[in-house]
Amino acid sequence: MAFEPSPKVQALQQRLLAFMDEHIYPNEERHLQQVEQLGPWQVSGVLEELKPKAREAGLWNLFLPESPHGAGLTNLEYAPLCETMGRSLLAPEVLNCSAPDTGNMEVLARYGTPEQQARWLKPLLAGEIRSCFAMTEPAVASSDATNIESAITRDGDDYVINGHKWYTTNATDPRCKIAIFMGKTDPDNADRHRQQSMVLVPMDTPGVRVLRPLPVFGFYGTPDRASEVVFENVRVPASNILLGEGRGFEIAQGRLGPGRIHHCMRLIGLVERTLERMCRRALSRVAFGKPIAQQGVTLERIADARILIEQARLLTLNAAERMDRVGNKLAKTEIAMIKVAVPNMACQVIDWAIQIHGGGGTSNDFGLTHAYAMARLLRLADGPDEVHRAQLGKLELRKYA
Repeated sequence: MAFEPSPKVQALQQRLLAFMDEHIYPNEERHLQQVEQLGPWQVSGVLEELKPKAREAGLWNLFLPESPHGAGLTNLEYAPLCETMGRSLLAPEVLNCSAPDTGNMEVLARYGTPEQQARWLKPLLAGEIRSCFAMTEPAVASSDATNIESAITRDGDDYVINGHKWYTTNATDPRCKIAIFMGKTDPDNADRHRQQSMVLVPMDTPGVRVLRPLPVFGFYGTPDRASEVVFENVRVPASNILLGEGRGFEIAQGRLGPGRIHHCMRLIGLVERTLERMCRRALSRVAFGKPIAQQGVTLERIADARILIEQARLLTLNAAERMDRVGNKLAKTEIAMIKVAVPNMACQVIDWAIQIHGGGGTSNDFGLTHAYAMARLLRLADGPDEVHRAQLGKLELRKYA
């Protein structure tokens, strides 16, 4: 099957490439310096400086498929654009296409009431605020979402929320104004997938405490602004429920499908750029009398990297096309495959790139440590490899049962 971009996508791609060259790549080092200097509780000025330029360029909210709020692109149309953004850890947020806001905006667009959309979706789409997704918990294995212990208890016209969450991305960001919180409204329900609900929790609600930022391989804020948050007797109106009680697991599955493929799209772009760095380094460094590029092991690794990237890209494009054609639920096999294949591919290629860069590859000077942290994180985020492999194995065996 051919995956040739349409003229509309090609035009957007050219504008995006020009924007990356003019605004993103020249500001990456300044952004990373600011992130390190300011820490996880503050915001890099580069982000707010570049966002208006992205809007002026018409490169804003490209991620929303077939939506009046975005560019109206399908998953397949968005794929090459998302890949291009993924070449830089700075670009996705500048273009308002970064996680977890993208997933949260999709949830609000699909499941939110008009009132919820007016209060939260509109400013998120405008890039005026940020959001977080409070699902994972430190006390249980959250790879099984039915393990979640947080409580959402009805009390008159309100819900009272109690729970301990972590890896709640964005919670330390001062622009983070709203959390989508997942907990149990009906813990005794015989159907374990109907026990959970999702509710909107403004971050300034009494009882919400952001305990600390969580480093990802020692990095705070890039590649992820992970945080630990406690919700203690947090009271919100019952109208803050999303879709209704017992629908939390259903919403989570609807949210995670697009989130998983977006992660994979961006990661392919990051690895493509890593291979470029790998090749340039191999051509410029001499060891034992000849360029590293002429060493047999280097040639093999470069060749294998190209093969692995192309395989991953084709798998991801195939998943995007199937999501567009049959929907996220029926495309679960394809989504699970890329969620395993792409991060593992990325970890391998980035590791080879670090090796070719020598000791310098383990520093922050070449962008490889940040890239590896992102790739390794994505073997866990939105479901670990083991869960997706187990699902794939069961789906394959079902054909022969």
